[in-house]
Amino acid sequence: MATNPSYAGTVRNGVGQVATANTNRDGATGVYVDIFTAGGSGSRLERIFICAAQATTAGFVRLFVYNGTNARILLEIVVPAITPVVGVTAVFQTEIELEGGYFLPPTYVLRASTQIGETFTISAIGGDF
Repeated sequence: MATNPSYAGTVRNGVGQVATANTNRDGATGVYVDIFTAGGSGSRLERIFICAAQATTAGFVRLFVYNGTNARILLEIVVPAITPVVGVTAVFQTEIELEGGYFLPPTYVLRASTQIGETFTISAIGGDF
């Protein structure tokens, strides 16, 4: 165990856009988009933002942790059906706070997919050690 706390030294933001339908939960089959790649000494994720770029139908956005060989599901976010109306109804958006942070070992990758072929921008805020 370390005797001194370790803090992220370099703040980073990863961003990607998913749009291709993928109903798989295995992290290997189908299309995935890399959102955030951990630095050489590892990284800590603090928050994840998801924002639809269009009307949505009921489905999911899925986040995976990929180690270069295998991917494992981290979160499955429910997306409700929303038809945005300018000045009245916003597109689907959510912020996920990773309380205490989520640690990614060196070179691990946060990946994303969408169940339905709708476009989402996903941002991950964190830092490198």
